[in-house]
Amino acid sequence: MECVFGLVGNGFAIVAADTSAVHSILVHKNNEDKIMLLDSHKLIAASGEPGDRVQFTEYVQKNVSLYQFRNGIPLTTAAAANFTRGELATALRKLGFLSKLCCSFESFHVLCHASVALQNPYSVNILMAGYDKEAGASLYYIDYIATLHKVDKGAFGYGSYFSLSTMDRHFRSDMSVEEAIELVDKCITEIRSRLVIAPPNFVIKIVDKDGARTHAWRQSVQDVTTASV
Repeated sequence: MECVFGLVGNGFAIVAADTSAVHSILVHKNNEDKIMLLDSHKLIAASGEPGDRVQFTEYVQKNVSLYQFRNGIPLTTAAAANFTRGELATALRKLGFLSKLCCSFESFHVLCHASVALQNPYSVNILMAGYDKEAGASLYYIDYIATLHKVDKGAFGYGSYFSLSTMDRHFRSDMSVEEAIELVDKCITEIRSRLVIAPPNFVIKIVDKDGARTHAWRQSVQDVTTASV
């Protein structure tokens, strides 16, 4: 029951995500940070299969850092979003290509089977927020089949049914930080009260001309460490 959503205000962008690490019917932890710092002025919030989410967001983060190290200038938010979209699209198409190859060359079945296993598409949905001197604040919607859109507001997960409708009702492009935080809290309240299995805790992060940073945690459940027997 993951929930990731974000919006762009007047000179800033905000993203929020639940912090539950869940497998099947079990909740493993309630303080998993699903919003990663790409660089000083970019955030990437992701939902999806835990392994894909962690591995792919780290892969994007390291490549963004590598580009800045090699060239001496950071990628813009738009360039980082297009790079991310390209990597998702490449992984998506490699599976089909290698599957056809396996069918054509049966003698290489074992090798191709291993290659296909290593080239599965990433099951991950992303909201990328950033701030650039020329373009200002921006938010990009990137889904698991490599759809890319620049948006004013967006959401993924079951919580999107409630957060999108709440943002549709209250969102304005000229919102102040305080108004945007109030709207984010309304979305969290709506998710907690309406979703049948709602995540209890959320993290909120903001990016503006001063950089990307954690704004607040909204916690209703604390992780409890079980004493060893």
